[in-house]
Amino acid sequence: MIRSMFTAIGALNLNQTWLDVISDNLANSTTTGFKASRVIFQDQFAQIMSSGAAPIGEIGGINPTEVGLGVRLGYVSPLFTQGMMQATGRSTDLAIQGNGFFVYTNSQETFYSREGSLEIDADGYLVNNSTGMRIMGWMTAADGSIDTNAPVDTMRISLDATVARETTSASLGGNLDSGLSLAVDAVADDPATPADESVAAVPGAYKETTIAVYDSLGEAHTPTIRFTRTSDPMIWRWEVTEPTTATGSGTVEFDSDGRWVETLTTLGDPAVLLGSPGAENIELTFDFTGLTMLSTETTIAPKNQNGLAAGSVSELYGAPNTGELYLVYSNGLKQKIGQLALAHFTNPSGMLRTGSNCYKIGLNSGDPQIGTANTGGRGAITSGYLEASNVDMAQEFTNMILAQRGFQASSRVISTSDQILQELVNLKQ
Repeated sequence: MIRSMFTAIGALNLNQTWLDVISDNLANSTTTGFKASRVIFQDQFAQIMSSGAAPIGEIGGINPTEVGLGVRLGYVSPLFTQGMMQATGRSTDLAIQGNGFFVYTNSQETFYSREGSLEIDADGYLVNNSTGMRIMGWMTAADGSIDTNAPVDTMRISLDATVARETTSASLGGNLDSGLSLAVDAVADDPATPADESVAAVPGAYKETTIAVYDSLGEAHTPTIRFTRTSDPMIWRWEVTEPTTATGSGTVEFDSDGRWVETLTTLGDPAVLLGSPGAENIELTFDFTGLTMLSTETTIAPKNQNGLAAGSVSELYGAPNTGELYLVYSNGLKQKIGQLALAHFTNPSGMLRTGSNCYKIGLNSGDPQIGTANTGGRGAITSGYLEASNVDMAQEFTNMILAQRGFQASSRVISTSDQILQELVNLKQ
């Protein structure tokens, strides 16, 4: 009787432990990035009453007789199954789709987490919203490259930066009227035309347009480009006429269908405009491939240019899949400033929980393999989402019923054993 009571007492304790784990799972059913734990029970060793016997001649063998001595805890470990992606609308909320962990530090220890709600603190560091720990990765070098083979470090971002981009190319489109005057008596040599040009300009037979461009300080300039008919009906001469200090001229040739054939530059390659005080000169290459020469009104106009006025930071943006970080400026410029690191473990279930959705390296987890997302078994990073808890509430409530029944059955064993002992005591009376 005593043996059965001790066996049942051990089962009571184990079922209570199971309920503890179930309670923890249910309590964290809405915790971002939480991984549910499971409990595995194992039987205790058995007491051998008889070791049995092998068959001898005509006599058959005898099986051993053993009485089990209860149950013991095998292990409690997290299940690293994928949690649902929850949209947040915040570009600095990141989730991992697949294997891997974000890498955080408190300047003394390194931690690993599936929770990627990020923010920039007062010192400019990219940190976890909840814990304040700094996330780790690689910052962009001065030449724009990222060395992902270098050791990871904390990521410090300047949000008060202002950037501009000098215009280096501009394109124009539209039509040049093929019927613009070609009177022979109006033809005269243009002294501004270089000697190697084979055509002469037609005075007064020209059209002009302006285009906004930017220097290296973000200052806007509006050069005027003049298109002049020449004595060759298929060729127009172009030149930058304003400001007068600008250089740049050449010819544009069309075919008999009025389509662009070729652009030649005869003076200034590329065109050069003086920038604002302190800025570099604007070296500008024109694209005239969008021009036509048809018998209709002139509609020449600028199409686009690649410069940007000065702009300030408006958003920090995490690129999907790769974990690259960009600053988005009010002028539309995107600047890559770094890339987040992910850690992959051979056995993530061997890691140690430290609270705050974080883990540390365990004795059986293996060393972290740190690299970029989507490489080396590491998953992809999704921007604008957080990973929800992977707790299956239906499974947890089912487990709760099983634990309750197991506890109840063990308590019945104790009460029954107690009744039998009471009967033994009553034999004396």
